[in-house]
Amino acid sequence: MSWQTYVDEHLMCEIEGQQGQHLASAAIVGHDGSVWAQSSAFPQFKPEEITGIMKDFDEPGFLAPTGLYLGGSKYMVIQGEAGAVIRGKKGSGGVTIKKTGQALVIGIYDEPMTPGQCNVIVERLGDYLADQGL
Repeated sequence: MSWQTYVDEHLMCEIEGQQGQHLASAAIVGHDGSVWAQSSAFPQFKPEEITGIMKDFDEPGFLAPTGLYLGGSKYMVIQGEAGAVIRGKKGSGGVTIKKTGQALVIGIYDEPMTPGQCNVIVERLGDYLADQGL
């Protein structure tokens, strides 16, 4: 399966039983910041934004004082799982980032999607990829 298929069919899919509800945008990005695949609306991010995210996985809490930046948008860092998941909130939307052995699975959402729905979509694919050794 291509990386783009993972983004299109697993990250950008409609939520079961919730017609029309899906992530605003999503991507799978290498730890080095290289884009493996992304949805058309995924923001153009800066390499230093990915560097900051990777540093937060190594040093949980690193982004908390400054916020998480992605595509120039600032997200307030909220609870996550140290070294595995970073979650951010911005207005009525937010972001979930799941780290696997080689990649970051990133999902950005807006209402009516809930943070929990975004977490499930992103973390389920991230767990699957990690189980595959990716």
